[in-house]
Amino acid sequence: MRFRPCIDIHNGKVKQIVGSSLRDSGDEARENYVSERPAADYARLYREKDLPGGHIILLNREGSAFFEETRTQALSALAAWPGGMQVGGGVRADNAAVYLDAGASHVIVTSYVFREGIIDRERLEELRRAVGREHIVLDLSCRKTERGCVIVTDRWQKMTDTVLDGRALEDLSAYCDEFLVHAVDAEGKQEGIEEELAALLGQASPIPATYAGGIRGAEDIARIREAGGGRVDFTVGSALDLFGGSLSFDEACRMADR
Repeated sequence: MRFRPCIDIHNGKVKQIVGSSLRDSGDEARENYVSERPAADYARLYREKDLPGGHIILLNREGSAFFEETRTQALSALAAWPGGMQVGGGVRADNAAVYLDAGASHVIVTSYVFREGIIDRERLEELRRAVGREHIVLDLSCRKTERGCVIVTDRWQKMTDTVLDGRALEDLSAYCDEFLVHAVDAEGKQEGIEEELAALLGQASPIPATYAGGIRGAEDIARIREAGGGRVDFTVGSALDLFGGSLSFDEACRMADR
């Protein structure tokens, strides 16, 4: 179980937000923390601590008022640790290589590979041909519904028809190197993890998977280890002291396997 640190960027600032509050209209989100430090500072810290495989997420829609500021911050973080971090947010087959050339180890993709809520096999193949399966992370962030945990796209605002289960994990693993899964209803709330989701990833994912959402402290990290059988990596946002929370960054590092 590895610690995968994060750099979430919204309106040109490193932030922690309540995931379910994100809206494209007006570039709005309920904020837990807004940093005065640039994204590159966090990338350098993660490099010093030898925490590869963390993710940089652009939370603004391409074409929105703040997108270029957000993208500039992301590119600076990639430059601060070439090959050390992943990047996601508006990634498509026609721009994925740009981020890899800028220093990303992987690109993180969700919305592009769904069309009108349905998995688009043609786009998955295009992406795989463009950069190779070994450079792709599929973000399968999801919300609880009566049908199960349903994958959401477009900065977690649109429901798809795909329930995240063992069959979906097996199917989609043919197109990527890793999965990143945010429990969107828990994201940014520090109210506890969704243990069932962590257990699903531990039991059914045939490739590395990272859980995110709801972590409050060391106890929740321990629950991810137990639920996921030690096979599920974790990321922490709002709870970390780096982002105004009470969980020591150093303690999170110590709880991970090296």
